[in-house]
Amino acid sequence: MNVGIINATSYFGIDLIRLLAGHPGLAVTAVTARSQAGKALGEVFPHLRATDPTVATLTLTPDLDGSLDLVFSCLPHAVSAPALLPFIAAGVPVIDVSADFRLNDAAEFKRWYDSNHPAPELLDRTVYGLTEIHRDAIRSTTIVGNPGCYPTATLLALAPAFAASIVEPDVIVDAKSGVSGAGRSLKLDSHYSEVNGSVHAYGVAGHRHSAEMTQELTALAGAPVAVNFVPHLVPMTRGILATCYATLRQSTSAADIAAVYRDFCRDEPFLHYSEVPPRTKWVAGTNHSFLHAVLDQTGRRLVAFGVIDNLVKGAAGQGVQNANLMLGLDETAGLAVAPLYP
Repeated sequence: MNVGIINATSYFGIDLIRLLAGHPGLAVTAVTARSQAGKALGEVFPHLRATDPTVATLTLTPDLDGSLDLVFSCLPHAVSAPALLPFIAAGVPVIDVSADFRLNDAAEFKRWYDSNHPAPELLDRTVYGLTEIHRDAIRSTTIVGNPGCYPTATLLALAPAFAASIVEPDVIVDAKSGVSGAGRSLKLDSHYSEVNGSVHAYGVAGHRHSAEMTQELTALAGAPVAVNFVPHLVPMTRGILATCYATLRQSTSAADIAAVYRDFCRDEPFLHYSEVPPRTKWVAGTNHSFLHAVLDQTGRRLVAFGVIDNLVKGAAGQGVQNANLMLGLDETAGLAVAPLYP
């Protein structure tokens, strides 16, 4: 099956190409970029000559062409949906890595992204692409909004507790991300000399990813959930660690909490329960996630942890996982990649 990638020169696009190079049923046959249009992919990214020589010879074009079975868009929000509209109209399955199809409510999109939604008429046809929560719906849709990286780590960390109804609908999320989450565009805060040897919080007054967390946790809880989310930038390239705090509904033992998390992970190919707090190194370069949960010292609060690679499970890998479901393929196809360690 043929796959097209819009804005293939983004970090997400390049990781898609890396993963799809080992996919038994999907092949990247069309790629776009604006500033590098006319160049071969391998000219812009020489490492692709070793990753996939065939893909390295593809010419970057301003627009996708050819017959495609699925399209990924790695464009920014408010630009991505319009670029996907022709494919949606033609019935081609699409996966949007931007925020355009993540929120169910156009008013919420405007609130958080300060612009009118570019295609509000499509929101009732889209599925939020957190595979472990919406697997069946993803199988039957043609439009998936791939989750943000912070929400992916956070929701995986908290979903077992909310699914088991053991916590109150009020959570605090302290999450830390590598610099690649900011994308390839030059920004002062992501310059090497600004980031190296330093950690800082940002988006403290309200980060956009809070909206996704609130939407999905509210759906899991069946009641409104309040989310206080503070992200931090740490001096590493890949990885997210989400540390989440929630008050328990009633007295619960550490053993019972561990059982809830083990049960949630048991049949999931990319989720793993850990007996100790997980580390981002454990998942580097992969679509896997490790979860851990404990009681705090008061015995009244749950502390849950989730780690992911922000470019893989937080973007490209989850996109491939969703593409597999949408096209009726093995969910794990193309994702049997071992973590990079150390």
